[in-house]
Amino acid sequence: MIVLKAAQEKILAALQSVSGIVERRHTLPILANVLIRKNGPELELITSDLEIQIRTTAQLDGDDGNYATTVGAKKLGDILKSLPSDQLVSLTANQNKLTLQGGKSRFTLQTLPAEDFPLVQEAADFGPAFSIPQKTLKLLISQVHFSMAVHDIRYYLNGILFVAEGKTLTLVATDGHRLALSQATLDVEMPKQEVILPRKTVLELQRLLKDDGKGKEGEAEQLIEMRFAGNQAKFSFGGLEFVTKLVEGKFPDYNRVIPKNHKNHITLGRATLLASLQRAAILTSEKFKGVRMNFAPGTLGIASSNAEQEEAKEELEIDYGGDSFEIGFNVGYLMDVLANMGQDMVTVSLQDSNSSALITNPEYEGFKYVVMPMRI
Repeated sequence: MIVLKAAQEKILAALQSVSGIVERRHTLPILANVLIRKNGPELELITSDLEIQIRTTAQLDGDDGNYATTVGAKKLGDILKSLPSDQLVSLTANQNKLTLQGGKSRFTLQTLPAEDFPLVQEAADFGPAFSIPQKTLKLLISQVHFSMAVHDIRYYLNGILFVAEGKTLTLVATDGHRLALSQATLDVEMPKQEVILPRKTVLELQRLLKDDGKGKEGEAEQLIEMRFAGNQAKFSFGGLEFVTKLVEGKFPDYNRVIPKNHKNHITLGRATLLASLQRAAILTSEKFKGVRMNFAPGTLGIASSNAEQEEAKEELEIDYGGDSFEIGFNVGYLMDVLANMGQDMVTVSLQDSNSSALITNPEYEGFKYVVMPMRI
């Protein structure tokens, strides 16, 4: 039976949209495979890592009829990538093998039974659905993802908090040393729902979301539909259905972390500040990435040093008439936020040398970044 017959680029695009979550090494060998399920003219591709499941439907010609099997996702992808993009490729099923043919190239692949593939049981208690443009969600994630913890024992920090409430969607990430928050407006009024999406889910969503805003066949914008349940979240966009388990646990009260009423404010060019910090970072020590920032009327001094007694000093002219003080920061935390902001200007609000700094965007009220000072 001919399972599918289409141009290489069409098959590869469908496969790549689901294969990002596939692990090469897994305790269950079948999880390295993609489930191919044919229902008449429609073909479904499904992958899973037991935490996340991604499904896409594609019209890829072939014989009519129903058929299902699983085959190695990475291997199939590598073969397709090695063929020319306009090559007509066919996949033919024969007993427990699949034969892929493109031009004069022919590959025979081993399969595993479709019935052994562990499909995710979808939750029964999904809340109401809401949609935002894909590019908006991609922007929100890009503004906070770098603040997620990595392998923290407080597992609820290894992800992003999504809060839908009223007409606002809020994303928050923190690793205990810094916190990033970004907000967007929803078209519909939502009852309050809070979920923590795992790190792997966040990074995969970021990879798959389109940020050009263009829709198919004259659609205004490409939207993503979201639904949250007690232990699952479901996203539908661009012909994909993405179901993920959630991180259990109580996320810290982020409103208490965000400083209010700081009296000293400096607005300056983002690129200029980032370039100065990048230069100063060269002479920080590997473990101890500290920079000293000296705020004084009209000037900002940036200095760093290391164990070899090497030293870097930068000075920027700033429009500032507030208190004079010195404060230390992990330079990586400052560079992360500046590199992920798109606007020209940035505002830094401070109280004194012992309080957290608040970094905001003068052109976009929905973004806040809090970074704790460090002793240097």
